Amino acid sequence: MISHSLLALGLAALVSGHGDHGDNQTPLSGPLQSLWYNNLPGDGGTQADSVFSGISTFGRLPYQPCLSQPGVQYDIAFLGAPFDTGTSYRPGARFGPSGIRQGSRRLNLYGGYNVPLGTNPFNSWATVLDCGDIPVTSYDNTWALHQIEEGHYNLLSRAPVTNARVRGPAKHGKTLPRIITLGGDHTITLPLLRSINRAYGPVTVIHFDSHLDTWKPKVFGGSPSEVASINHGTYFWHAAQEGLLRNDTNIHAGIRTTLSGPSDYENDGYCGFEIVEAREIDTIGTDGIIKRIIDRVGTKNPVYLSLDIDTLDPAFAPATGTPETGGWSTRELRTILRGLEDVNLIGADIVEVAPAYDTNAEHTTMAAADALYEIMSIMVKKGPLSAMVTGPEDSEDL
Repeated sequence: MISHSLLALGLAALVSGHGDHGDNQTPLSGPLQSLWYNNLPGDGGTQADSVFSGISTFGRLPYQPCLSQPGVQYDIAFLGAPFDTGTSYRPGARFGPSGIRQGSRRLNLYGGYNVPLGTNPFNSWATVLDCGDIPVTSYDNTWALHQIEEGHYNLLSRAPVTNARVRGPAKHGKTLPRIITLGGDHTITLPLLRSINRAYGPVTVIHFDSHLDTWKPKVFGGSPSEVASINHGTYFWHAAQEGLLRNDTNIHAGIRTTLSGPSDYENDGYCGFEIVEAREIDTIGTDGIIKRIIDRVGTKNPVYLSLDIDTLDPAFAPATGTPETGGWSTRELRTILRGLEDVNLIGADIVEVAPAYDTNAEHTTMAAADALYEIMSIMVKKGPLSAMVTGPEDSEDL
């Protein structure tokens, strides 16, 4: 029989063999010292809210009303865009931001360490905040898209906490923070790209979706008016027309929708996209999908990532505006996202999460939150955007 002393020595050796991996974990603290268990001395802090209590922010991040407080700074900010009046099938994505936050409650429960990527996006060099939502009208699409662009640019154009005065990839050599936007239907990507263009110029886009979203307005919706011509199926066509995209570096991944004919793929090429269809995963696997994406976008260009939750099969994400069967699993999508860790992501969005169509188990909102956790981890692991220009060992003050 093993003695208690030998068992203790064995456990000590096990901990020693794993280094100090636990030393950087900071438990979530609560609101009041006296609410800690019996307020015993040496307890080391206050009891945090339970994972099922407290106000919902993404991953239980600190909240700041950034749009009303111009002095707030961050390296990565989560920002909601509750808009869904550009959808063609099922509305409800206006509740996406709150649903994704609800689905993210457990992300930081045990400290937030991302095992496959070997990083902790909640405990790193980066200051990460949840900045709440842009106030978006539901009565005027033109004004709503203006609100989204201006709200996003307000946050994007601020100096980050880290390396604010080190040369970066934005216009005039600036280093800017990264904004992760919670949609909202996919129409919101157009005003987001307009904001990105003001800061960076034309950018490369990785587009995860089951649909092309490069339809000409006369084909998708009939374009009875200028307002109607901008919707969640045409926004990339408008982005290409406005010069927001870098030609010949963009890619769709996960495509599987029906088409009006083969010419739809030809028209899509005019917007500068290549296509990886969802079914290709059966022949080239996740590694092949990752390689196709990286070969297209490169590892030096500033890249914007837009993720429609309908990339996932409805078995994994039923709560979306336009579901298509035959999609990827949550595990496959997360693996593909992690494979993009060498890509220079300057920003991202996730869209088309419509919680009203979810199961009671919140499958879709949890899947969306977990996908964003992978994206956030990539950004943190990559380091400040200044590294895109100067390299980690060669910083240059402006």
